[in-house]
Amino acid sequence: MVLERWISIYGVKTGTKMNNPPKVVVDADAIIAQVSPGDKHHQAAIKISQSLNNLNAQVIYPSTAIAESNAYMQRVLNSTASAYGTAVVFTSPGVYVAGVGGETLKHALKYFSPATSKKNTLFDCIVAAIAEDTDADAIFSFDGFYKKNGFKLASDL
Repeated sequence: MVLERWISIYGVKTGTKMNNPPKVVVDADAIIAQVSPGDKHHQAAIKISQSLNNLNAQVIYPSTAIAESNAYMQRVLNSTASAYGTAVVFTSPGVYVAGVGGETLKHALKYFSPATSKKNTLFDCIVAAIAEDTDADAIFSFDGFYKKNGFKLASDL
């Protein structure tokens, strides 16, 4: 079911073709919200996903966001099946997974400090760094951290 939902949202591009479709980097909370019907952001996440699909957005998934969301599904949601199905989707052709190496990690430190809130993890800082490095138009997340750092959210596209 999870796999079918992901493929139906991301597998086939439909809707209006744009000359410059938006680039959107996806955070782990958006992945989790899409997969988990019990998540408080589930309905909004599905709506935003459909909107991004209609905009023919280039959706970028940091490998760390995939791993973070997968661990959450397994440990907190106690759903190894959802974790596995979601991981399989990210190996599909056409899914843009951004690797995270030393340079991205160094760039992420721009957003991370000892005074950073415990809610704003290095994972969030990596998403911000990838968004900046790829000149993304928005970040698909429900986390206020990104707006505070000058990024537009996918819900505002």
